[in-house]
Amino acid sequence: MSPLPGGGDTREILARRGLHLRRELGQNFLTDDRLADRLAGLAGVGPEDRVIEVGTGLGVLTRALARRARTVISFEIDSGLVAALGEEGLLPANVELIHADALGVDLGEFVGDGEAPVRVVANLPYSAATPLLRRMLDLRHRLADWSVMLQREVAKRIVAPVGSRDYGSLAVLHHLTVDAQVQQELGPGSFFPAPAVHSSFLRVWPRQTPLLEPGELAHVERVVRAAFAQRRKTLVNCLRAGSTWAGGDRARLEGLLEGVGIDPGKRAEQVDPQRLLALARALA
Repeated sequence: MSPLPGGGDTREILARRGLHLRRELGQNFLTDDRLADRLAGLAGVGPEDRVIEVGTGLGVLTRALARRARTVISFEIDSGLVAALGEEGLLPANVELIHADALGVDLGEFVGDGEAPVRVVANLPYSAATPLLRRMLDLRHRLADWSVMLQREVAKRIVAPVGSRDYGSLAVLHHLTVDAQVQQELGPGSFFPAPAVHSSFLRVWPRQTPLLEPGELAHVERVVRAAFAQRRKTLVNCLRAGSTWAGGDRARLEGLLEGVGIDPGKRAEQVDPQRLLALARALA
């Protein structure tokens, strides 16, 4: 472990302050300054940037971001860690620490007026990953990009190609709105305590050529989630189940599917994102 400002490493500071990491919060902290600096570079952070960080921990990644960025706004949910960060002097002057659950605040309020590039960087626990990733899609027009540490299996679900085992609604929504690339894979030994899973550092940025119309994402999401709700069923059967689209009428649904070039007998995992978008528009 790299030494922290003021002396000691992660384990020592936690012990000295009587802090116990909580599994339900996904508290697995980066411990290597060099690795943190590399991740900040992979996130594209530059001297004019404002960075919004989710999950300060003991500030290893936060400090790496602050060395590169103009300002960093960092959210930490754990009150014990917030106290430690302040009393141990672990954060530089250009970091604003906010004691809050990032899922409970309007991140859009912190994006600013657009004068400086805004990037989000987060080391996400599994429980918070999917809802926060979905929120980033709504903010995509106001962000330069976002880079997130995820459980490797979640990252695979985001970048999965059509027809693969991991291809589902998460992949479709990301394919339609953003581009995404895994920047680095990290083993359990990169964190303290070591998690039971491998992690991926994923960088995501808005598509240069938007496919969706303004305000269209919510409807497309409803259709896509319905399409993948029961993966072993055909698309037409998934759309009939519990929905009001086309009145649940099989013949009408089959006609709509055929009208956008989809075989009604196919399952959603066999259909590419743009055809699913065409289906959502037909169902609108």
